[in-house]
Amino acid sequence: MTLVAGMTGTVHGDDRYYEVTQPGSLAERLMVRARDRIYRDFMATMRPPPVARILDVGVSTVVGEGANLLERLYPHPEAITAVGLDDGAAFRRAFPRVRYVRVAANAGLPFADGAFDIAFCNAVLEHVGSDDAQRAFLAELRRVARSVFAAVPNRFFPVEHHTALPFVHYADSTFRLACRLAGKRKWADPANLILMSSHRLARLGQAAPACRIGHTGLRLGPFSSNLYLAIG
Repeated sequence: MTLVAGMTGTVHGDDRYYEVTQPGSLAERLMVRARDRIYRDFMATMRPPPVARILDVGVSTVVGEGANLLERLYPHPEAITAVGLDDGAAFRRAFPRVRYVRVAANAGLPFADGAFDIAFCNAVLEHVGSDDAQRAFLAELRRVARSVFAAVPNRFFPVEHHTALPFVHYADSTFRLACRLAGKRKWADPANLILMSSHRLARLGQAAPACRIGHTGLRLGPFSSNLYLAIG
């Protein structure tokens, strides 16, 4: 899940992203349901044939029910190449049929142009950093793949995904204040998290061909838990 900010940023341990979704908790069950829906929308939108070469960028070092949805659900795991920052030992044990590639921080993806049919990432883009870093990240995905599917949490879902704080994240100022008061200051730092909306996704993808924005995850119309950006 955690990668390099625009291929040029900082690395954080994956356990911090699962602080509010402990194993067996209601939060984890809801996350699994949301990610199952993201998977279904990925399949319906991208329609990958069995021979499609798929790159999953930013897989999680935390192996559990809610993590690594593509590896958990896709029926052709041998077609997936997964990318992460650590040695991938736990990931390789959990998904032995998936090819795992470790990448270096502050570096681009070690693949040739057009090496894949689809580049996929979930819950990565919001951690990349600035506008420029996010655009650079998407450009790198587009360089190595013909199509891109990027899913992110929706800032207008009633509960913020990383902090479990309700409603305060609709505005940056109230989110910063709430994070400070709740002892969750790290999430108010744009280097760690930029809250994503459909408008922001559309701005990031506006220069890309055949760009589509959709709601996914727990379906609540414009307040759905997640959004996706599909390119190509």
